[in-house]
Amino acid sequence: GTRGRGGAGTRAVHAGERAGRPVVADSLTTPLVQTATYHFRDTAEVIAYQEGRHPSFEYGRYGNPTTKVAEQKIAALEGAEDCLVSASGMCSATTMLLALVPQGGHVITTTDCYRRTRQFIQTVMPKMGVTATVIDPGDLGALEAALQEHQTALFFSESPTNPYLRCVDVPEVARLCHAHGAVVCIDSTFSTPVNQQALALGADLVLHSGTKFLAGHNDVICGALAAGGERGLAALAEVRKLHWVLGGVIDPHAAYLLLRGLKTLELRVQRHNESALRIARRLEAHPKVACVHYPGLESHPDHAIARAQMSGFGGVVSFEVVGDLWAGSRVVDGVEIPYIAPSLGGPESLIEQPTVVSYWDQTPEARAAVGIKDNLVRFSVGLENYDDIEADLLQALDKV
Repeated sequence: GTRGRGGAGTRAVHAGERAGRPVVADSLTTPLVQTATYHFRDTAEVIAYQEGRHPSFEYGRYGNPTTKVAEQKIAALEGAEDCLVSASGMCSATTMLLALVPQGGHVITTTDCYRRTRQFIQTVMPKMGVTATVIDPGDLGALEAALQEHQTALFFSESPTNPYLRCVDVPEVARLCHAHGAVVCIDSTFSTPVNQQALALGADLVLHSGTKFLAGHNDVICGALAAGGERGLAALAEVRKLHWVLGGVIDPHAAYLLLRGLKTLELRVQRHNESALRIARRLEAHPKVACVHYPGLESHPDHAIARAQMSGFGGVVSFEVVGDLWAGSRVVDGVEIPYIAPSLGGPESLIEQPTVVSYWDQTPEARAAVGIKDNLVRFSVGLENYDDIEADLLQALDKV
């Protein structure tokens, strides 16, 4: 054939790539398989694939070898039996919600949560007749009442939540929800599998914005959904079917970067935990800080739950500066180490005011309704030396 000969155009397309291409089995790192489709040798092989006798991904929307390894690694970290990685945390969340909540169905979620998740549940899902009950993360009575009142398909909450780091009692939530046939999905973005094993606590699904701690370098956007147990695996199978239709596929190169980031996850999270707890204690003792929100502090409303469920409390500390929006902005503008930026979980410390970054288009009344205070500062503690982080925050607070 023309695979090694022929015209320059034919050779440019085929030479070295077809017959006798080496299988890189002894490559230490997982190769980046940058392909959009997969080929078959003949019609018989296609038929064998269709009948489940020949393994293939067939097409890039249905899978990729590099991505598969990342999925297996996250599943292993979460103690899960299956995992689906997607193009972003929001992609994982929206695909999961669309797949698991039927037309006219009901969702229960919590007051404190990432704004875009709330937005999807409250503005897009009603188009499918879906209703939602929004409860305080600690209000199990309200949860039970909602479960009795509605045929609930799904309970979905972050734990810890964004930005107040509220923690839900996962075993108790799972017990109540499962008694009513509802699937429990916990967004563990803030905790990571290093600090919390939500599936072992009773959840069916665990969601991550892999952009944050999992990939860990502020350089890739990705999402992950891991599942365990019969209920969880059945749910993830439904999500995967819809994912193949909606097509929110992670790029293989992003999957490669996610894999690379995951290798240092435990080391990084231990450092984030250590620095964040120290800075939370330091801030709590500061006269210009009205309140610190961090589950590792005894003053946090969910400290007992966090201690029971988590081995570390994560790298995000939210605090309220004494004064108004502009007192908070003086701290944000006064620090030298953190970048003013959304997101979290990377090597660089990041600082922001949720009012300015996420809710500036809302009226003060609308912000108050979802509990966002103007003087609130969210600090994602990076991997810099602790003494430098502390000195920098203290000098910024001196300017208030």
